[in-house]
Amino acid sequence: MGGLALNETTTVIPTKFRQYLHVERYGNDEVQGIELGEIFIFPKLDGTNASAWAISSSPEEWDYSLGSRTRELSLTADNAGFFAHARESEDDGLGRRFLRFFNQHPNLRLYGEWLVPHTLKTYRDEVWRRFWVFDVFNNATNQYLSYPEYKGLMDEFQFDYIPPLRIIKNGSYEYFIDCLGKNDFFIRDGAGVGEGIVLKNYNYTNRFGNLAFAKFVTSEFKEKHHREMGAPESAKTLTEELICQEFLTSSMVEKIYAKIMNECDGWNSRYIPRLLETAYHDLIVEEMYNAQKKHKNTSINFGVLHHFAVSRVKELLPHVF
Repeated sequence: MGGLALNETTTVIPTKFRQYLHVERYGNDEVQGIELGEIFIFPKLDGTNASAWAISSSPEEWDYSLGSRTRELSLTADNAGFFAHARESEDDGLGRRFLRFFNQHPNLRLYGEWLVPHTLKTYRDEVWRRFWVFDVFNNATNQYLSYPEYKGLMDEFQFDYIPPLRIIKNGSYEYFIDCLGKNDFFIRDGAGVGEGIVLKNYNYTNRFGNLAFAKFVTSEFKEKHHREMGAPESAKTLTEELICQEFLTSSMVEKIYAKIMNECDGWNSRYIPRLLETAYHDLIVEEMYNAQKKHKNTSINFGVLHHFAVSRVKELLPHVF
């Protein structure tokens, strides 16, 4: 399958870092109706988000740049060793595949998971420290390719990539929960299930006219059911406390903690302020819109919210404090 990919143009579009789309929790307004149509159900890996894209090094040749979830990488600003691994393997490994791929497809951008230990440590030994592609974006058309469109390219250039667990039509909540409980992709035998699943309907656009993907996270699903089976919330519980309980989840906090440990080569109590402020920051940036909608656009005292966010992190990571 050489040459141009499906829908790829011959005009080369200049590129720079582009953040991967935010995957919404299933049930949010942004993904209402996503289960109607053809659904690709993928395993959600617990590593660190990474990306690669073409940059021009000469009129006849293309180099590549690398990114994390939020920024462009370099030797002095790496992401758990992803940049160094790629650049050190340009003779025979991942870096070499990047060079070959982008010199034939400079308009395509690769998104994937650089699989290094975070919260989940039950993956098989052979899958660690590898870049697993989970999406391909076409800069020329400003669209994500579907899995059937990019699978052949991944095989041709020998990239590791994440295949779907199932492909169905017109899914349901109960069906997705069943998939969640059976997701042992990459997991060692008898070591439980994975972090979660991601739903992709490539023909879906939400009410804002945007493509969106949905996720189920295993730990959050368990927390939700524990809350539902327990005692009802007190009528005196403050909205700010409810928001922290509902949206500052254990998986979110543990990922922040693991990322700090990876970047700092271990844990030290002096990183506690960074942990607390990052958790509060991510709660505001990633979840406040959903929290406002759920609680009917109520007013929020951000000083009180910060107090409960700190308490929530201490509750979820008692060993750190």
